[in-house]
Amino acid sequence: MNTTTDIKTDSAIPRIESFQRENLIFDVIDSGPLNGQAFVLLHGFPETNKSWQETSEILNQQGYRTLAVNQRGYSLGAQPQKRRDYRSSALVEDVNALLDLIQQPVYLVGHDWGAVVAWDVAQRYPEKIKHLITISVPHKAAFMKAMLRSDQLLKSYYIGLFQLPKIPELLFEKFPKIGLALLKDSGMTSKQLEDFQQDIVAEKRLSSALNWYRGVPFSSNKNLTQSIKVPTLFIWGKHDSAIGAKGVELNKYYVKAAYKEVIMDATHWIPVQNAKELSQSILETIA
Repeated sequence: MNTTTDIKTDSAIPRIESFQRENLIFDVIDSGPLNGQAFVLLHGFPETNKSWQETSEILNQQGYRTLAVNQRGYSLGAQPQKRRDYRSSALVEDVNALLDLIQQPVYLVGHDWGAVVAWDVAQRYPEKIKHLITISVPHKAAFMKAMLRSDQLLKSYYIGLFQLPKIPELLFEKFPKIGLALLKDSGMTSKQLEDFQQDIVAEKRLSSALNWYRGVPFSSNKNLTQSIKVPTLFIWGKHDSAIGAKGVELNKYYVKAAYKEVIMDATHWIPVQNAKELSQSILETIA
């Protein structure tokens, strides 16, 4: 574990810039007061932990500590090659390793794929979660039911596409106009597309990020319908091109604790494009 210490207090753990699980090293942006209650922030595809910058700043100003993780495949020291290394259980245990370092229940926030992991962490380790905040992607069971009852399967066409070998990389690396057009159609801004080109493509994160999709066949669904037993806030943008309303409607049936739902006038990219509204919703909910 590589940590550096800011101002050490009796109740605070040192600043965490990275942590290790097995032979993998994960990058963390740890900011805010060391003795503040901790938020762990999990990004989605195709972004990095920098997508939480504005949200972190707002939470830090309110006295909270934020730890934004570059997850498996996105941390350059944590890029295993095998598809099965990106199965859901491995992703959950990566986050759990950080929770063990923090040594106190956290506010766990996840967007997109980060939300999928956050739901799974809350199922597996509810005692380590003070409040669950998931953005854009509902509980897996709600999502799967929506596949059968709505146009969600059509909206999710890219999940199958991204599981193919080589072709997604060709789209983004060799035919960037096509690949970037897909992201632009989802609501990404020009600045987000620039960040994607630099952080994901140029810095060699693309294939390992796509392995999250390629690892799906290796993930177990034995706990698919297991309910969440921690207080939960779910946030969705009504202009989300990837997640339809049906899954949102079904989501509440899989939380057996205090549940709040916020629907924003937003696209899929809420942490970057709606950080102020997102932060306000979080702060109001946990107050």
